[in-house]
Parts: sequence; structure tokens; C-alpha cells
Amino acid sequence: MFVDRVRIKITGGAGGNGCCSFRREAFVPLGGPNGGDGGNGGGIYFVAARRMSTLLDLRYHPNWVGKRGAHGQGKNCHGRNGEDTVINVPCGTVIHDYHTGEVLVDLTEEGQRFLAARGGKGGRGNARFATPTNRAPRFAEKGEPGEERECRLELKLIAEVGLVGLPNAGKSTLLSVISAARPKIGDYPFTTLSPNLGVAWLADDRMLTVADIPGIIEGASEGKGLGHDFLRHIERTRVLLFLVDLGDDDPLSTVAVLEQELNQHSPEFAKRPRLYAFNKADIPENSARFEALSATLLPGSHLISAATGQGTRPLMEALWKEVEAARHAEAELEKDMVIPQREYLFQAPFEIVRTPEGFRVTGEKPLRAVSMTDFSNEEALAHLQRQLEKMGVFKALKRMKARPGQSVAIGDYEMEYRD
Repeated sequence: MFVDRVRIKITGGAGGNGCCSFRREAFVPLGGPNGGDGGNGGGIYFVAARRMSTLLDLRYHPNWVGKRGAHGQGKNCHGRNGEDTVINVPCGTVIHDYHTGEVLVDLTEEGQRFLAARGGKGGRGNARFATPTNRAPRFAEKGEPGEERECRLELKLIAEVGLVGLPNAGKSTLLSVISAARPKIGDYPFTTLSPNLGVAWLADDRMLTVADIPGIIEGASEGKGLGHDFLRHIERTRVLLFLVDLGDDDPLSTVAVLEQELNQHSPEFAKRPRLYAFNKADIPENSARFEALSATLLPGSHLISAATGQGTRPLMEALWKEVEAARHAEAELEKDMVIPQREYLFQAPFEIVRTPEGFRVTGEKPLRAVSMTDFSNEEALAHLQRQLEKMGVFKALKRMKARPGQSVAIGDYEMEYRD
């Protein structure tokens, strides 16, 4: 089963809690705090792998949670970091943020990695908070929760040549002749229900990757047939090969229909190099028809028979020349490309917004401080107060004329403001 779109939810591993403990040994007075730190949570990575060809596995596993870091222990024993979780996806997978639609990464090369959800920091043990004025702190931090994110994964096959044609034009047959691929072949429309990828070997160990998509019919942009659902799989191709059945009523009209449907899907297709292969030359009437149309045919037209292999070798050589020209053009563009200078933008450490109940504080630092605080411990609360004071949260609230008794929400916690 071919699956090229999935929606998944990923959560980084939570950090381990810090430990609150004290050294207690005979003949060692005032041993002091020795609680260790918790380990960091494991992140979740997407990794491109060539052995993968579909997103089917992710459809049946839509929720991923990273490994948690181990808790700290006494005697200054720190917890182990959680192992990273690796999600293998096919090369050519585009990862979007589900809610904003932003493209997070396009994984096109084998082994390319992307950190999709960061693991939480481990909490510090009470040994970290010992000072000359507070030699026996009786609190430790909790582990930070891991980052949460919903993603939409979209697979676009990576091929150099894309086969385009009406149903029953012979695309699957041609793919089976020029490569080792074995797509389903039948004498009825829409035999191909999902894209197929094949590797064609030419002389001198040259290689071309060819993608075959389901047939396109007139009105596909309006939802007829399989519509444009699979056209994104040839968006990455360097060259398009239009396969036309010479038995059609008007082969040139068929070419015009295909061009129109491609342009309606994406204007980028109009810039793509293309060749035209007129198929089913093994039928004598078709060969005669090709000769009659030769004066009006477009440049780059070839007469072939996918069933017998007639004309396929010259066609592949012509495709190789077009692909090589496209490769050189891309290399020249990359050579002349100017790398933009990195821009550094100031980001406020926190932001305060008025609400009907009072105020809401947002920002990475205050949210992290609150999420790692043990609200059942008075010393931990006092430490949180000092952290928020150093950040300038209280001064900002005072400038906004906060009144005692008003609610101040930070993350999932709600506190009462006091002057």
C-alpha cells in the first residue's frame, strides 16, 4: 500500500528530576547537599533513508514520545540522558508544521537528519543551589517537559524523468521495459493507482531514475479521475516525458490536454524540459499515422513501442542528454548563488498580555522556570520568585499597574500577584 501523506504528533522526552539529598556519614559533620542532576530527555529526529519508499508505517504509528532522562540520585549521581528517537522516512519527504503550514525541512539526501522535537532539560539537584548563605537547600528542580509538535509529512518522489500520459497510454509497460520495476499492467483505465519508481541503466554504467504516475484525464483539476493528487511526485523531476497513444482520435490534442492540466497544477512545469514519445508503433496503422503527422509534430518527438521495445534505446539516450543539460544548469545556478548573510533579530525574553482575569506571561524562560518548579515545596517557590525577579517580570507587571489579588498566568499555572 502506497501512503504519501500522514499526520503525526511527536513529543520530546521529558528531563529527569533533580534529587534532594544530603551526605550522612559517621564522623562527617555537616556533610552538605549531594543531590545529583536529572538527565536530559531524548530528542526526536527524522532521518531520510533510501530503503523506505512509503509513509505507511507512520500511518499506523501516529504518536511518538521520546525517552525520558533518568532521575538524579544521592552522592552526586547524575541521571543518564534519554536516548534519541529516530523516525526513518523516505528520501523526498517534506515535513510541515500541521497548524501553521510552514515547511520545516525537505529531506532529500540519504542520512539527512532533522531535530523535530527537542528533549527537556534535566532538573538540577539541590547540590547546585548551595551558596555561602544557604548551605542546605532543601529543594531540587523537576525535569523540563519535552517539546510537542504536530507535523504533516508529504512524500514527493525523487526522480530525474517523469512519465505523463492519459490512462492506458502505456506508461507502466514502458517503465517495465526500461527498468527492473514491475508495476501492475492491465488493459483497462487507471491500472496504476499509485506512483511507481524505476531505475533505467544505460551503456557505460549511466543511470536514470524514472517516475510513473497514474493517468491524467481532461478535467483532472476539477476532481475528475484521480485529479492532481499524485502530480506532486513529478515536481522534483528534471525532464518530463509525455507518452501519447497513437491510437487516440487526435494525438496532438492529447498533448494539449496534458500540457493544460500540468500548467493548472503548477506553472513551474511550463519551464521544465520535455520530450514526446508516441507509443504503440507495433500497430501498422499507428506507424503510418506517425509519418503523416511528422510535419506537425513538436521537436523532440519519438516513435516507440513499449510492448516490443522498439525505439526505446534512442529515446533513453535523448532523455540522458536532456537530464545532463539540466544537471549542468542546476550546478551553474548553485555556483552563482549568493549565500545571504545571517540576520540577528532581538527576541524579548518574555511578553505580558492583559486578560479579563489579569495578566498572562509568555516566553521560553518563564515557562521553563515554572514547569521545572515543585509547587509543593516552599523553598522551590521562593527560588521561582527570585528567578522571575531577575528576569524583570515583577517590574514589568508593576509598570502595567498590576493590582494585588490579580491573576498572573504562566503556562498551565495561575498565581496571585502581590505588591
